[in-house]
Amino acid sequence: MKKITLIILIAVLPLFSSAQQKLNKEEQKLLELIDKNYQETLSLLEEVVNINSGSLNKEGVREVGRVFEREFQKIGFQTEWVEVPAEVNRAGHFVATRKGTKGKKLFLIGHLDTVFEKDMPFTPFTYLNDSTATGQGANDMKGGDVLVLASLKALHQIGLLDDRTITVYFNGDEESTGNEKLSRKDFIERAKLHDIALGYETAQGFSTATVARRGASGWRLKTSGKQSHSSGVFGQNAGYGAIYEAARIVNEFREALAGEKYLTFNPGQFVGGSDVKFDEITGTATALGKTNIVAREAIVTGDLRFLGEAQKEAARAKMREIVANNLPQTGAEITFYDYIPSMEPTEGNYALAEVLSQVSQDMGFGIVKPGDPGSRGAGDISFVAEFLDCLDGLGASGSGAHAPGETINMKQFPDLIKRNTILLYRLTR
Repeated sequence: MKKITLIILIAVLPLFSSAQQKLNKEEQKLLELIDKNYQETLSLLEEVVNINSGSLNKEGVREVGRVFEREFQKIGFQTEWVEVPAEVNRAGHFVATRKGTKGKKLFLIGHLDTVFEKDMPFTPFTYLNDSTATGQGANDMKGGDVLVLASLKALHQIGLLDDRTITVYFNGDEESTGNEKLSRKDFIERAKLHDIALGYETAQGFSTATVARRGASGWRLKTSGKQSHSSGVFGQNAGYGAIYEAARIVNEFREALAGEKYLTFNPGQFVGGSDVKFDEITGTATALGKTNIVAREAIVTGDLRFLGEAQKEAARAKMREIVANNLPQTGAEITFYDYIPSMEPTEGNYALAEVLSQVSQDMGFGIVKPGDPGSRGAGDISFVAEFLDCLDGLGASGSGAHAPGETINMKQFPDLIKRNTILLYRLTR
């Protein structure tokens, strides 16, 4: 047994040494600092995970922001809290900046909030075993926020951030924006002053990078019918009613558009009857009606996800065409809402993925390939994707995001920090 173990060690050591030889002395020093700082990194992760910061818990979001304010000020960043208009009804955003004249100007994106509101059962940061921990927002995305700080801290400690321009922008309402246009105005304007945007949403391990994300929008279908006795339904006088018309339209959406790559459209609510009330803000609906009455009103709400404005607009045009072809004695109208644009897969994004892949290979972690755009939903980086080269999915890895028992992969966490640190180092030289 001892002989076999020795042979394995002899086989592995040259590979490890070869990977280390591809890193310069400064890069090797950075890796040592990540290890030296790691217990402080873990303490910070536990501290922020244990603060409830659901999007609507404004004080909780601000409290997490104050923790990062404390930590970023320690490493030479100027910090501020960006207020949002009162009608947005959200906490605001945390920003940390350093300005210089050398290297690429980086815009690093995270968010302070989680989907877990204050009235939901609380899950503190807890180790499940030696490689997995759980906690609210542990991977989505407090782990990513802490990763950003850990990387920049190591770079700062040996003077590698001097005369560099870096903006860290942690939004306070990514999971539930009150109003995208108002809430993201400052975010977009600041991003335009940089060369590269990096997003720290959940990593899909070491082998995949996000070069594209689908956009998200909404739609609201309202149909009308002639209220009358149900015995006459389908007849010339009564017609088909609002519910049949809504059902026809939704089914024709499916027949015409289902299966198109990267396009999805989901009806999330469907309500109909003789009288319908629908609250756009809360999403609650009530309907009055009887089984012997042909429905006078129906409302369907849903989302539409897409890759690129061309796909979005083509889908909307087809949906409008279907809505206009009404059943007898019915009418229909559809309204579309823009939420989050898509991050299209550009040459610049692929080039950034190549840089990350080279870093990964030099560190012995293997090749990084661009991920399938259909595998990632909408994210904040998409708001700035038309202005900058972008790369996302650089944060902590884990599973179960947005659900009780969300986990973070603690075995991969330190190595993801190290890889990101070398990436930032190379981009800013």
